[in-house]
Amino acid sequence: MARVSVMDNNPEKRSEWRAIFYVQARVAILFVPVVASLLVIAALAGNERNPDSLDRTVTGSVK
Repeated sequence: MARVSVMDNNPEKRSEWRAIFYVQARVAILFVPVVASLLVIAALAGNERNPDSLDRTVTGSVK
């Protein structure tokens, strides 16, 4: 015989947890583009360049 928890018997509690999950999912979706863009920036900034090459971030850096 399967044991049923108290939360399974109460549909109000189940819908409450479902609503909490939906809110957390929507907030997570909002932060996905932010995290992705930060990862792209970190990947670009993390590349070590040859010290003898021109620095593209400084205007007029000529050797």
